[in-house]
Amino acid sequence: MHPPSRSAHGRIAQALAFLTISCALSVQAAPSKQPAKKQVSTTASKRAAAKDEPRKRVVVKVERQKAVVAKAAPRGKVARSAKAPVRAAAATAAVATAAAVARPSFGQIAGLHMVNDPLDLKSSVALVVDQDTKEVLLSKNDHAVLPIASLTKLMTGLLISEAKLPMDEQITITQDDVDTEKHSSSRLRVGTTLTRGEMMHLALMSSENRAAHALGRSYPGGLQAFVRQMNAKAKLLGMNDTRYIEPTGLSSSNQSSAHDLAVLVNVAHADPLLRELSTSPGFEVAVGNRMMQFNNTNRLVKSDNWDIGLQKTGYISEAGRCLVMQARVSGRKLIMVFLDSAGRFSRLGDAERVRSWVESMGPHAARTTTAAHIKG
Repeated sequence: MHPPSRSAHGRIAQALAFLTISCALSVQAAPSKQPAKKQVSTTASKRAAAKDEPRKRVVVKVERQKAVVAKAAPRGKVARSAKAPVRAAAATAAVATAAAVARPSFGQIAGLHMVNDPLDLKSSVALVVDQDTKEVLLSKNDHAVLPIASLTKLMTGLLISEAKLPMDEQITITQDDVDTEKHSSSRLRVGTTLTRGEMMHLALMSSENRAAHALGRSYPGGLQAFVRQMNAKAKLLGMNDTRYIEPTGLSSSNQSSAHDLAVLVNVAHADPLLRELSTSPGFEVAVGNRMMQFNNTNRLVKSDNWDIGLQKTGYISEAGRCLVMQARVSGRKLIMVFLDSAGRFSRLGDAERVRSWVESMGPHAARTTTAAHIKG
């Protein structure tokens, strides 16, 4: 065999040089995953070293939303497999929160908040009526038709009460009662069994959605028969602006006007059971082997400044904050309706403003304040 020529040696050397340069360029251009892993590990180690306790709390912030707090791995260890799910869950929660915050109510879309009133109410819709004389003391967009959220449960409770169904009958929460529209949480897990009376109490006092849905589902004829009865009752009462498609209020298709709701409050107030359950400050029920405390969603029922005969709150983003009440103020029995209030406590603030205003008028003063009416 002849030894390689000098030109062959040159070609081999050039090929080796070219291969070396190509490998170097490939390494430089390719994204390095290992340093990122080391960086994560180093960051986690620094955080772990900053704490003496065996477990720590890691705060994950996503796009200026509220921090989502989750427990991390024990000190000195980095649970890489758990980090991704935690961050993904945090991101999902933050996006859902951002969407809920950014979504305007139907009243905002319709421009109802642009209507001014003398009391500077934060609710875009308001109606205050003397229950005895039917005198309208305050009116603001009272015929606007808007989503009513959990004010729906007042009609749910009225129908269950009027049906004279056994209140001691056991009802079990099923998967059908789980909210698949708003994905709201509930303390009543699937499989929880309570009496119909307890379900009524939680629905009217704590606005428990699964309890309200179970009441409609267990109605004779089933859920659809119950919804038909809700609409039939509304028509019978002359609530012509009102429409129901389910018994909880989670759907924005459950809609009504302040005028119609004042009619419903007047009728519901005549039912002793609804008066008692809706104004109950708190209620304790046995769920399995433990006792669970539920509280009223309306803190005014605990106030010594208020004499409330019936109430119901409601909220979904499309409806804003809602409140209906029957209350005695300055010797007068009043029906108050507040819809599409902006701000967590603004509906209660509006009720306080109305109470102070009526008290300043005196017990027998006749004075009507009307804001512009907008048909929604």
